[in-house]
Amino acid sequence: MTKVRILISDDDQTLCYLLKEELVSEGYSVDIVFDGKYAIENLKKTSYDVLLLDLEMTEVHGEEVLAYVKENHPSVKVIILTAKTDMRTAIDCIKHGAYDFIPKPYEFGQLVVVIERALEHRDLLVNNEILKSRIDKSVPHSIIGESRAISDVIGLAERAAKSDSNILLEGETGTGKELFAEFIHKNSNRNKKPLVAINCASLPDQLMESELFGYEKGAFTDAKTSKQGLVEIANGGTLFLDEIGELSLTLQPKLLRFLEKGEFRRVGGVTNLSSDVRVIGATNKNLMEEAENKSFRRDLLFRLNVITLTIPPLRERGKDVILLSNYFMQKNTPFRNSKSLSKDAETALLNYSWPGNVRELAHTIERALIFSDNDAIKVKDLNLPQTSASSGDGLYDDQGMILSLDAIEKQHIIRVLDEFSWNRESTAKALGIAQKTLYSKIKKYNLK
Repeated sequence: MTKVRILISDDDQTLCYLLKEELVSEGYSVDIVFDGKYAIENLKKTSYDVLLLDLEMTEVHGEEVLAYVKENHPSVKVIILTAKTDMRTAIDCIKHGAYDFIPKPYEFGQLVVVIERALEHRDLLVNNEILKSRIDKSVPHSIIGESRAISDVIGLAERAAKSDSNILLEGETGTGKELFAEFIHKNSNRNKKPLVAINCASLPDQLMESELFGYEKGAFTDAKTSKQGLVEIANGGTLFLDEIGELSLTLQPKLLRFLEKGEFRRVGGVTNLSSDVRVIGATNKNLMEEAENKSFRRDLLFRLNVITLTIPPLRERGKDVILLSNYFMQKNTPFRNSKSLSKDAETALLNYSWPGNVRELAHTIERALIFSDNDAIKVKDLNLPQTSASSGDGLYDDQGMILSLDAIEKQHIIRVLDEFSWNRESTAKALGIAQKTLYSKIKKYNLK
């Protein structure tokens, strides 16, 4: 587990060494410098959690260091160490972003309490940032299923979670890769640190790079202040890169460097920063084929797939379809009696091929609850495509041959496009995929 990193900046060298010894004995990782100039240099190279800062230093005053931290490293909590004569200045520092101040001389126990409170405060701020990129709350927080197919993967995920290796989650759209990423994080040694998620298909290259690695003030027109990237916010925790197969060839080498060395540069920056994260990637593509086609770097793939888990599609999970249906019915009617499935509806659900997997099932049940007229959901309420709702006919073409997975996906996309009058934004939302991915599917199947 990553230790809390503390930087001490004070021109009293004897105090620095004594304080470092005591903090190290408490389990902290500690660096010391004897002037504000060197504090700024260290902050440019290393990610710290707490800065213990003296104000009166020879070359660069503590207030200048505080201003630098506030602008460039806002998650670093600054605690002012000050002589009693500096109390008014210390209070001004609180107004300008310091977390607290402790007058000299001080009790070591008091300092440790303030450090722990500062870390708790930092974690609250980090969690607020994480809310902007959290995994969709509509996904259940426990993996539901009793089939052999899903049970085997859950067992592998539990074992993989205990390691610190990078993980690649493979599977069709809607199978629950996001849920498995959350499951792995919660069962790992990093579970007290953040889980930060980003969809690699959701942003253009420049925005994706600044979201991942942050940017420096002045890096581009609207960069009025510096901003931390998600790799910094996730320090000590887990970074989940959804749809990683959509990451551009421009960004792939930068991600590879980070995976190899734990180092990165903010957009517009000139110094290397470091962060300790475990990366989980997810894709619905065959990345080995993508690597052979030169659209995904082979060396990046080998860095990502130290452990590979393949999430089974819903059509291979048997009666898990009914378990999940009952869960979604209960979830969508929490304050009244949940409805039930008729026997015919259960048969229809089991016979349908579910090209959209669990996400499609969730939408189907939500819609059925709205349109059903009584306590039992019937086949007509499910509104499944006619060819698939009866006896599994949707698995076959006009000649009685079993349809390929691509053919089933193509049919389903056409149906949903038609339902939304070819509005791509609404269609992508209903399918649970990014517009960029939908556009790729339209091109792949030459849909018009």
